[in-house]
Amino acid sequence: MKIAVLPGDGIGPEIINQAVKVLKAINLEDCVEYAPIGGAGFDEFNDPLPKSTLDLAISADAILLGAVGDWKYDKLPRDMRPERGLLRIRKSLNLFANLRPAIMFSELIHASTLKSEFVSDLDIMIIRELTGDIYFGEPRGISKNKKNEREGLNTMRYSEPEIIRIAHVAFKTALKRSKKLCSVDKANVLEATELWREVVIQIGKEYPEVELSHMYVDNAAMQLVKNPKQFDVIVTGNIFGDILSDQASMLTGSIGMLPSASLDAKNKGMYEPSHGSAPDIAGQDKANPLATILSLAMMFKYTFNDQNKFNLIENAVKKTLNDGFRTEDIFSKGTNLVGCEEMGNKVIERLEV
Repeated sequence: MKIAVLPGDGIGPEIINQAVKVLKAINLEDCVEYAPIGGAGFDEFNDPLPKSTLDLAISADAILLGAVGDWKYDKLPRDMRPERGLLRIRKSLNLFANLRPAIMFSELIHASTLKSEFVSDLDIMIIRELTGDIYFGEPRGISKNKKNEREGLNTMRYSEPEIIRIAHVAFKTALKRSKKLCSVDKANVLEATELWREVVIQIGKEYPEVELSHMYVDNAAMQLVKNPKQFDVIVTGNIFGDILSDQASMLTGSIGMLPSASLDAKNKGMYEPSHGSAPDIAGQDKANPLATILSLAMMFKYTFNDQNKFNLIENAVKKTLNDGFRTEDIFSKGTNLVGCEEMGNKVIERLEV
């Protein structure tokens, strides 16, 4: 196998280092090839997604990504900012299905800001359409109107085929879980999501075993806090999924615990933590590498169809938490505070290779 490793910016290199150490521990370090993306790509090649990086990603079997972004790039032209590199690689590889599990590890139940009875045994899968919607819709930009006033324009746009393919992913995922699927939209206001609902209902007829429900995004945000365990699988568009998955991550105690997989139609994927580059703590050994390590585990499950390695890595993370080791974002009284590198080492010590 060939794994493209894109460390990125901020804490990206620190957390990626821990995941690569896991690959080394299971004798797969030789499968790794590195390339820059985001601000690192701009610094080296004047492009947040250099051609050589994209070429590597295309030729690789899977991609492991750290994070992109840093405040020092905020004054660059928009097309040169780190985030544009991330959007471009998703679009270029057609990684349309973003899977974001929000799982409450029993060891972290007191790290959640919600009462334990609301988050105990929580296990939600959020499926976010990743290559359409307002992030990619045209026209877009900042211009002046007839009154010489500046206006910002972004277009929310979904085609029927885009909705069909993500709906199939969602229904098939629901079939493997509790056979419950909630589709989140804003169909009462936005025509793009009115079409979304119509198409999801249409596809749902092909999956009669799955109980399909619908919820407006504002209500879904409220219900995630009020009664999160009512959800099992959620499917939604790009912008709603971006927001709701970050909200769901905090139910589990920290966004530093939330991995993700972005897949194409053949399950080639890019795997990355759901959190950002956190430039305020970069280089301080404070970052939580567990979301990145869990993203690596997802790589073996979804792209390489290797459930054993998925279990191996996930169990090592659980044992590390059970033994009381915590980075700052999940630290509580009575646990052992460790840094990013030590947390990675603790996981590796618990790998039962």
